Amino acid sequence: MNQPTDPDLIATLRRIADALDRLAPTAAGDPDLSVEDCFVFAPPAGLQPVPRVNRVAVGLLRGIDRSRDILLDNTRRFASGLPANNALLWGARGMGKSSLVKAVHATVNSEGPAARPPLKLIEVHREDIDELPGLMAILRRAPFPTLLFCDDLSFDHDDTSYKSLKAALDGGVEGRPDNVLFYATSNRRHLLPRTMMENEQSTAINPSEAVEEKVSLSDRFGLWLGFHKCSQDDYLAMVDGYLAAAGITAEADLVRHEALEWATTRGARSGRVAFQFVQDFAGRHGHQLAI
Repeated sequence: MNQPTDPDLIATLRRIADALDRLAPTAAGDPDLSVEDCFVFAPPAGLQPVPRVNRVAVGLLRGIDRSRDILLDNTRRFASGLPANNALLWGARGMGKSSLVKAVHATVNSEGPAARPPLKLIEVHREDIDELPGLMAILRRAPFPTLLFCDDLSFDHDDTSYKSLKAALDGGVEGRPDNVLFYATSNRRHLLPRTMMENEQSTAINPSEAVEEKVSLSDRFGLWLGFHKCSQDDYLAMVDGYLAAAGITAEADLVRHEALEWATTRGARSGRVAFQFVQDFAGRHGHQLAI
């Protein structure tokens, strides 16, 4: 076969070849987990480092003492290489479910011995659940204990991606990697809407089996930690805690009156509402809020 001899043609072919090389995906090894302690999963196999995590100190989370202590103990055991359970944090909105996961991760890393590998936190978005098996394969080879965290996890009617999560939590034939644990938050205890389970029960030939198929997902979590609406005293304690952490001093009766009025206008008392009030209070009174 005759080779092209035209210099312009040869140069053009080389430019085309170079362009194709740049467009082609390059072979890459596993993501480097040592660069940060927190990442966001970017399917199919990417991890985006998060240098500055949006979180509050665990001591500022009031009214959830029992759940805090249980999750801290579970996470400490996991980080130390001991058996631990997947955890589902469910219940009232704004009561610190996702904040607790991030605060526990920071606490465990801050108190661990220098010789122990740091605990990694990877946030997995709800829409990326189907990609979990591939992520598990990568993490199985990693030298770090890793928490997979999915915030506000729930499934709607005709959504079958919950089956991928069930397989990931159980690990299939290989089993879940010893260095991986899954924490999820949800407003639903069984991750599925009640109407969905009722519809399954009313239309199935064997209603109990249809419901069992859906409910069995939450059974994959060894820890169920419930979060309930807080009392007025807990709400005011949250407000005082945030103000103290920000170094803001104010007349107690004024803070109490305005905080209760704020909660009334929002129709709820929660940690989120307390923090939003403190943000507003600090701004109106000319204070910086660095918590």
